[in-house]
Amino acid sequence: MDNLTHTLVGAALGQAGLKRRTALAMPALMIGANLSDVDVLCIAFGEALSCRRGWTHGPIGLLVLPAVLTLVLLWFDRWQTRRGSRPGARPAVQPGQLLLLSYIGALSHPLLDWMNSWGIRLLMPFSERWFYGDALFIADPWIWLALGIGIWLSRRRERSGAGRTSSPAIVALLVTTLYSGAMVASGRAVEERVAREFKESGLGQPQQVLANPVFADPFRRRIVVQTEHQYGFGDFRWLPNPHVLLDQELVSSHMDQSAIALASGQSKQMADFLYWSRFPFAMIKGNGENTNVTVGDARFGTRPDTGVFSVKAAFPLELTKQSDPERLVDSCDKKCPEN
Repeated sequence: MDNLTHTLVGAALGQAGLKRRTALAMPALMIGANLSDVDVLCIAFGEALSCRRGWTHGPIGLLVLPAVLTLVLLWFDRWQTRRGSRPGARPAVQPGQLLLLSYIGALSHPLLDWMNSWGIRLLMPFSERWFYGDALFIADPWIWLALGIGIWLSRRRERSGAGRTSSPAIVALLVTTLYSGAMVASGRAVEERVAREFKESGLGQPQQVLANPVFADPFRRRIVVQTEHQYGFGDFRWLPNPHVLLDQELVSSHMDQSAIALASGQSKQMADFLYWSRFPFAMIKGNGENTNVTVGDARFGTRPDTGVFSVKAAFPLELTKQSDPERLVDSCDKKCPEN
């Protein structure tokens, strides 16, 4: 999920009562909830896809990072004390409680990341398997709203001294949990229905169905159906009555072409993308001298060269002919782009 969601979850946990356990509880929860995303530093080393949502989201990262955060917060408290800048109203820090809250915040992170269709390697480094919840869009404004209102009302009660201050945050966390659970159930129900209707329509035998959540509309899903060598796309809506609209034209993946392996060997960016992608499909075109390969992921678009993510690689046409002279170089559904 986005870092705003992670931060709001950490803040809501604190406002729900956990912040009373020790001084610096809120930083422990809010920073801890974002701690796994320290792997964003991999981008500086050209490892944006192969590194993300791996080690720092797995057992070793979740064991080590909260302990490091606790040590940093304890150092910060003592540093302020030495400088004479420590707030006088701040109570004593309880190291054990601070460590516990750092772990609580950190453990909320992979749970939320599992909820979307981008995937998370929960068992890294012991297994490179990706796990997908396919329940929530990566940034969900309804979760922002629920948690934001709960935190605001809780802090408002603190300032006014009226009512039980933790109640709004507890309710917000409960609403978020129920909403997320409903989205999980909704996605599974849609996938089962789409698989059945896809098969009955004669489009083929579905191997895998994705009911991809969309931004801000919990009653709609973007559909991807994977067959042996093709993808089907469609749209599902719960309102005004449940119905699915499936495109009648399937899109070939072309992932069995030798040019894909050649492109992966020529381009680390391509290899990393194929490692990360879940529903890869390719557009392959020769221009007389080079073979141009564009690979996308069907989660993010209906063509390899559209959507949020796609990568390109080019290599001499002669390599393709040597590798597999019987195969056509041009492999584009509908019409290939001119460039």
